[in-house]
Amino acid sequence: MATNENTEGGIDNVRLVNAGDDPANWITHGKTYSEQRYSPLDQINRETVGELGLAWSADMDTARGQEATPLVMDGKLYVTSAWSKVFAFDAATGAPLWSYDPQVPGETGVKVCCDVVNRGLAAWGEHLFLGTLDGRLVALDRETGDVAWEKVTVDQSQSYSITGAPRVIDGKVLIGNGGAEFGVRGYIAAYDAEDGDELWRFYTVPGDEGENAPEYLKAAAKTWSGDVLGSESGIGGGGTVWDSMAYDPELDLLYFGVGNGSPWNRAYRSPGADGAGDGDNLYLSSIVAIRPDTGEYVWHYQTTPGETWDYTATQHIVLADMEIDGRTRQVLMQAPKNGFFYVLDRATGEFISAEPYIPLNWATGMDENGRPIENPETRVDVTGQPALVMPGPLGGHNWHPMAYHPGENLVYIPAFEAAMLYAPQSDWKPDRKRGFNIGFDMGAGDLPPDMGFRREVQGTIKGKLLAWDPVNQEAKWTVEHPGPWNGGVLATGGGLVFQGNSGSEFSAYDSSTGNKLWSFAAQTGVVAPPITYTVNGEQYVAVLAGWGGAFALTADGTLIDQMHPVRNISRLLVFKIGGTAELPAEPALAAAPLDPPPSRASAATIELGREKYARYCSVCHAPGAVGSTVLPDLRRSGALDNRQAWQQIVHEGALQGNGMASFEGSLTPEEIEAIRAYVIRRANEDKEMENARAANRVARR
Repeated sequence: MATNENTEGGIDNVRLVNAGDDPANWITHGKTYSEQRYSPLDQINRETVGELGLAWSADMDTARGQEATPLVMDGKLYVTSAWSKVFAFDAATGAPLWSYDPQVPGETGVKVCCDVVNRGLAAWGEHLFLGTLDGRLVALDRETGDVAWEKVTVDQSQSYSITGAPRVIDGKVLIGNGGAEFGVRGYIAAYDAEDGDELWRFYTVPGDEGENAPEYLKAAAKTWSGDVLGSESGIGGGGTVWDSMAYDPELDLLYFGVGNGSPWNRAYRSPGADGAGDGDNLYLSSIVAIRPDTGEYVWHYQTTPGETWDYTATQHIVLADMEIDGRTRQVLMQAPKNGFFYVLDRATGEFISAEPYIPLNWATGMDENGRPIENPETRVDVTGQPALVMPGPLGGHNWHPMAYHPGENLVYIPAFEAAMLYAPQSDWKPDRKRGFNIGFDMGAGDLPPDMGFRREVQGTIKGKLLAWDPVNQEAKWTVEHPGPWNGGVLATGGGLVFQGNSGSEFSAYDSSTGNKLWSFAAQTGVVAPPITYTVNGEQYVAVLAGWGGAFALTADGTLIDQMHPVRNISRLLVFKIGGTAELPAEPALAAAPLDPPPSRASAATIELGREKYARYCSVCHAPGAVGSTVLPDLRRSGALDNRQAWQQIVHEGALQGNGMASFEGSLTPEEIEAIRAYVIRRANEDKEMENARAANRVARR
């Protein structure tokens, strides 16, 4: 098909509203305001994709998770990396143009749940806009990378962070934030693109404004109990707006997804709630529609009333028009963490349909009003008893963007299956300084190793790409992946769906059948979403590669028996028909053998260490101290046999510049020593397990 010529000039409202008519460029996060991630480009198609080769690549200067969507404007490609860094390249040749490092303090790393990632940029005029991990909004000159202005958008004394990409609507830069696991109050805000002045702020959960609160928050307050929200010693409430947004210019409605509660366990967040409606805790786990000019509330739909499982509704939102029951409907679609695929009327918020897109056990279906019919056995905040719940906190679909192909009328979902044992933590108290504030024991079921709960959870884990029919609410085809944590999706007019996976592969599938037509060995897990664009009439496909994020940090090490451990090699990969570039040789990946000191601590000390490790350490170093390939495996730490060195790192903050901040004030020296004893015990158990496996392999030969 013919493509628009690259047009020099700034990004304005006309270009953003009509981005779908400009296939040469990719000027906003989801390709268009509808976030369909569909490009009509068809030079690379079912017949020619076999000739696709690497055009160029560029190494990123950080070995952490890569989740960004690049932007392409007028022959130049702009992309963010971990630690909120920005890089500009010639989109055809890969020649570097400029880079920008916001110098995020390393200790900010302990304020994020799911790696020091960034998901991308927004564009307006001659500027690019970036949200930094430490909560700043930065405007950069698109030509030079120079800072035009920057604005702190959060209270940096609290554990707020920004990992999502901004959006711009008519000169207003929109950004939310993260941090619900750490005890903050969520909001989305608009800033003037010219100077960064805040124009409005929309809080998602009630605070302590009382009668001064807007009407939508007064209505929300009726669905909460307790008096701790918004207070200095309180629990924040959560509801952070950390990723998805979409916009309908005709209806003039901005849609965004709201995150989980703080803490997760509703028994602590909203005491006395029984799950019958009084504890819905609006606007947690909701899709909300507002006016982008003023932040005025219009409507909401709550996907998980009274959420207690970390079932966020911050997952990708897609807008489309389609025929349902004989008439054309303006719909909004989402596959949030809770495992149901939702179709809503985007003008009114009316519920149209919802069906499970993965196996789940927390609910049995929906009533006629679109409220889930819950399984009372999984209501751990009410029963107070542990339960194995599907999906777990990583959800049936996480942040990885879906794509919608209007010709096929299919939504392509990067789906994920994994259960978790939710074990309520007794006598939980918030710690606003450090650690996960969730009200559950993150270490429940870790011991003994290699059996019991760990094996039960591993048996639930799988990843897949689903081609979902949103009208009939069923899968048309499914591709199961070699690993569970898989990448975002791109659909094209060439009849292709592109996606990377945790098996270190980037692939193209037939959009109608799911048949794999092409693949590329990426040498690392690919979780970011691809884009496509043209320069001088030649079509390219680009994707960031680099293993990281929530699953890689918290679960990677538990899967050594199921999949080859995935390394991080952070790199931008760009492809075209006839590309002949090659990657450097893949380095070997070999973990040092476990060689811990003897475990001599008492059972009581080890149990104290397990409890504190679960709350303060597991989010980065994985439950059960099983380690990962992204952050240090503490079982192999050089400080493990040195009490003084361990204290200097954990208590004194000796490695603060590397992201390992001091835990003084949250953990006593005695508790830190108990954590060391626990990790030593776990390392010895796993060493025995590895030795037994080696002996069995020898015996079988």
